[in-house]
Amino acid sequence: MSLFRALKKTCSVIKKRLFSREMTEAVRMEATKINMSRVPLVNGSIDTAMLKAHKPRVMSKSGHSNVRIDKVDGIYLLYLQDLWTTVIDMKWRYKLTLFAATFVMTWFLFGVIYYAIAFLHGDLEINKFTPKHEPCVKNVDSLTGAFLFSLESQTTIGYGFRFITEECPHAIFLLVAQLVITTLIEIFITGTFLAKIARPKKRAETIKFSHCAVITKHNGELCLVIRVANMRKSLLIQCQLSGKLLQTYETKEGERILLNQASVKFNVDSSSESPFLILPLTFYHILDESSPLRDLTPQNLKDKDFELVVLLNATVESTSAVCQSRTSYIPEEIHWGYEFVPVVSLSPNGKYVADFSQFEKIRRSTDSTFYNMDSEKQKLEEKYRQEDQRERQLRTMLLQQSNV
Repeated sequence: MSLFRALKKTCSVIKKRLFSREMTEAVRMEATKINMSRVPLVNGSIDTAMLKAHKPRVMSKSGHSNVRIDKVDGIYLLYLQDLWTTVIDMKWRYKLTLFAATFVMTWFLFGVIYYAIAFLHGDLEINKFTPKHEPCVKNVDSLTGAFLFSLESQTTIGYGFRFITEECPHAIFLLVAQLVITTLIEIFITGTFLAKIARPKKRAETIKFSHCAVITKHNGELCLVIRVANMRKSLLIQCQLSGKLLQTYETKEGERILLNQASVKFNVDSSSESPFLILPLTFYHILDESSPLRDLTPQNLKDKDFELVVLLNATVESTSAVCQSRTSYIPEEIHWGYEFVPVVSLSPNGKYVADFSQFEKIRRSTDSTFYNMDSEKQKLEEKYRQEDQRERQLRTMLLQQSNV
């Protein structure tokens, strides 16, 4: 009997410790659920400002790359070799500064050369002029005068007080060279201006992605869902939406790839054809066995470390230019068991209306399978029942042994 009491006491202590540890874990997990369930809904949308801070991301929400290129040998030479792209990619303030500086510098540079020619020809020594002395450039007797002559020549304002003569062939050659060189520079600068203005980058900014993604059921399939809208009346043709999943991956050989890329396919109403993006559309990615996100669950979603980059390629109907709009989603921006609020409705006068005040709003899914809020609690209770059953079996065996 003493052996039975000792074993019983030992089992009781072990059970209490296990119970205390499991209950602590259950309370922590339940508190997490309660905190997530108590996230305030603003007209049906989750206030993402109250969620935990975002992890570092490769692509910002606005589609700009957060990757810094560092320690590249001869990078400035590479930029100069592709001067056209370098100038186009400049910010407008630098581009305007370069545009103005180009004119001022060429005016001043050729003005200095005209001044040097006048100095060598003796045009600056007014007191020593002979009656037969003919200056290279009339009325240029200072650096300021040479600068003004260079400006008048390059801008083709028209000669008046200052003009070139036939006395100096090298001055005539310099005038021709100035006009040719500065014309080529003006063509280059003007071309980059037009190319920068005509880029479809601004058109891509009128394509709006939903700030968050949701996981819900669509046609009986579990899907990752995002929403995309065209904010202009001009159409986008040949739209193609695709995704890239960026996450750390370790190969069978033990090589660790920091940003492994896996393709994520999106469909519109289970179709992979080019969508007609005249109204806000919902794109679906089916979480099946072939999906790189197939192992997502409500429990491990927020603990995952990945970034889903979404790219929309389209052709602008008015200019036939190809544009690309980008965004990204991290686990904190993906909400399990929610769905988007409808934004398209039919007005009384028979027109379709897209209400963009509802574009970012989400609501809990109408599918009841997403609301097993006590699933972890049920698992824990089942574990306790199994432990109780094992303890009863052990107690029965000890009683049988003690009776023997």
